[in-house]
Amino acid sequence: MKRLNVLLALVLCMGLQFVAAQTSTLKFNKDGKFKIVQFTDVHYIYNDARSAISIERINQVLDVEKPDLVLFTGDLIYGKPAEESMRTVLNQVSKRNLPFAVMFGNHDDEQGLSRKELFEIIRSVPCNLTATTPDIAGVTNFILPVRSSDGAKDAAVLYCIDSHSYSQIKGVGGYDYIKMNQIQWYKENSKRFADKNGGAPVPSYAFFHIALPEYNQAAASEEAVLYGIRKERACAPQLNSGFFTAMKEMGDVKGVFVGHDHDDDYTVFWKGILLAYGRYTGGNTVYNHLSNGARVIELDEHTPDSFKTWIRLKDGVEQSVVCPADFVKK
Repeated sequence: MKRLNVLLALVLCMGLQFVAAQTSTLKFNKDGKFKIVQFTDVHYIYNDARSAISIERINQVLDVEKPDLVLFTGDLIYGKPAEESMRTVLNQVSKRNLPFAVMFGNHDDEQGLSRKELFEIIRSVPCNLTATTPDIAGVTNFILPVRSSDGAKDAAVLYCIDSHSYSQIKGVGGYDYIKMNQIQWYKENSKRFADKNGGAPVPSYAFFHIALPEYNQAAASEEAVLYGIRKERACAPQLNSGFFTAMKEMGDVKGVFVGHDHDDDYTVFWKGILLAYGRYTGGNTVYNHLSNGARVIELDEHTPDSFKTWIRLKDGVEQSVVCPADFVKK
């Protein structure tokens, strides 16, 4: 009975932490800054020595960068047992009382648990902000507003989107695309935030796993400025469902951040939107030819049309750029 009471106390404690995290408000700090660390493609396998370096890197990046929010853009796990693998990764962030959120990749639900089952595990971890939106395609579709430093308004909006896995259309191979009802959901919410902001679009950023077809268009263009490493073609969907066009129509999204392609970490400015890869965070459980790390994004409410981003590695920083200033041809 005594052991049962102790377990109940622990559950209640974790439950209180969870409620606090779910109701906490993301906010620019007193200096007007808000820092996001993007981890992607951790490909963690529980009790596999090859994964140790991914945990090491996650903790090192968090120690140095001290972010306001951590976002995982898919493929966190790559082996069974799925629950232990997922909890091991997320606990590195949760133990620091840092808010975090997860978007699924194409491999997460290949380890014996469905997306919905994994979502229930994620939502039980303290400091989780991952949510789901009913009646649209996918599981990890949710919005994280960031309030101004004085708390008076939404100063930035983060759209977190489930980019699914593999094509479901007969005769079309490769990867799936962001669906029409997801795009409509984005557009309706973008308009809602703009209406609350006197009709002006609120600076916004999109996070998901699989790159859009526009990544390949931009990287192949002689007119676009590209920083970073591109060792493989973007494994984008064969079909273009128009999400990039929707972002241009709404006029709010400043940057898109994805993973999926382990040997890419570049940023490229395309039609006024920065298309960026995170840095591969995992170990040698899958193919990779870059030392592992993370992407960092720093927003500044005083310069809403501009932001900084860089790659954080074990030995320091690479590819620190200011968007859009560093992408304008002289």
